[in-house]
Amino acid sequence: MSWCSRRALIRGAALLPLTATVADHVPWQAERYFASHGTDGHRTLSYDLHLAYDPVAGTLDGRAHIRAVADRTLPQVELDLSKLTVYDARIDGTAVRPGRRRNKLLLPAPRPIHAGTPFSLEIGYGGRPRPVHTTFGQIGWDRTGDAHDGTLVASQPLGAPSWFPCNDRPDDKAEFTFRVTVPRGHQALANGTLLERSETRTGACWTYHHRGPMAPYLASLYTGRFAHESWQAQDTATGRRITGRNAFPARLSRQARHDLGRQPAMLSAFTGWFGPYPFETYGAVVVDADLDEPVENQTVSVFGRNHIDGDRSCETLVAHELVHQWYGNSVSLRDWRDIWLNEGFATYGEWLWSEHIGEDSADTIARESWHTLAKGSQSLRIADPGPHRIFDDRVYNRGACALHALRLTLGDERFFAVLRGWHEAHQGKSADTAAFIAHAGRSRPSTIEPLLRAWLYDRRLPPLPRPGPVGAQA
Repeated sequence: MSWCSRRALIRGAALLPLTATVADHVPWQAERYFASHGTDGHRTLSYDLHLAYDPVAGTLDGRAHIRAVADRTLPQVELDLSKLTVYDARIDGTAVRPGRRRNKLLLPAPRPIHAGTPFSLEIGYGGRPRPVHTTFGQIGWDRTGDAHDGTLVASQPLGAPSWFPCNDRPDDKAEFTFRVTVPRGHQALANGTLLERSETRTGACWTYHHRGPMAPYLASLYTGRFAHESWQAQDTATGRRITGRNAFPARLSRQARHDLGRQPAMLSAFTGWFGPYPFETYGAVVVDADLDEPVENQTVSVFGRNHIDGDRSCETLVAHELVHQWYGNSVSLRDWRDIWLNEGFATYGEWLWSEHIGEDSADTIARESWHTLAKGSQSLRIADPGPHRIFDDRVYNRGACALHALRLTLGDERFFAVLRGWHEAHQGKSADTAAFIAHAGRSRPSTIEPLLRAWLYDRRLPPLPRPGPVGAQA
């Protein structure tokens, strides 16, 4: 199997030291990972982004219209924005003088905004957007293609401020509209549904709307020249038809059509296991650049050209990103410490797809993963890995093994009912590990809660339950 067809079980990267003391069961109210990003002062209702991009100069001219509600009395409004210049700002139509503190945009309120009060912001900004430098490397806005005339956004976890002002928290979810102007001959792709495309002599404006709700890091924008293919899939849970659209460089059309060709079958299978598809559309974009990993941006996943070879060697990654639409996008994180809820679920979705198409069973893959994990360091609590380890492969694979242990303990019927119920209870909302343990353990708390706590909070790797009818029917 290729490195793409099954994620490397452990990368063997150097391990960073754990934070000093970590409680066995950390409440979500504990200090947030990346607390310098985002604010608890307000919750966002909607973003309406008017953007014009010049690929020759590499400049972005933007105007953000934001509606929000104060969660406490605000003398000023805080937003995250990196490296772009703000040239005017208004709160409820009144001009204000913006201030900056590192990557924070500070807008003094003409009068205090009291808790529970809705307000609106209008912010004009621009410049040459660049990636945000983080401990995970450069993330956010970047350029693609040999001529650098295309763009991509891969913001997880902290890159959204590279291209628009936002409350950069994974639990602050909002509706989005994108109105993007690019030169003629170029295209703009964003989250949600294409509402309108209009042309002038020199450019074209592409308007997308996604009712969401969506966290800022999942907002995406791709510009450049693409070939397209539309497809339809049946939602097994509801019977409705889901329309999808893929985009890719024209020279990769044959390979991309083949490698992405089983998305309709995946969507039908996943709706049977996880419940109704949560959004209005889905698709994938292949950008003209090499990416370390694909990215699951809401309603539109992005793959690098290196993930497309015409042999479906990265197909499990196609499955992984689609599963994120349920677990990670629709049901989102309260905080980044709970990222196993995204990545463990999506990794287990890879294993389910392999089983579904008659390749290795989920049990075979889980036991192979368990043996690899057992040979490695037993130093990580995957439900609180520390901010520098949220993308450690143990979070992915031990998280998936935890779900397999739950499946063996409950049996398939109860297990998939738990997964469907988890999505149904939290669709469009944010949740945490404690809520999942309580949800899964509702029918058998004396068995399930200790099982999951051991897998998610203990450093030592627990054993997998036995396979076969005894474990599956227990």
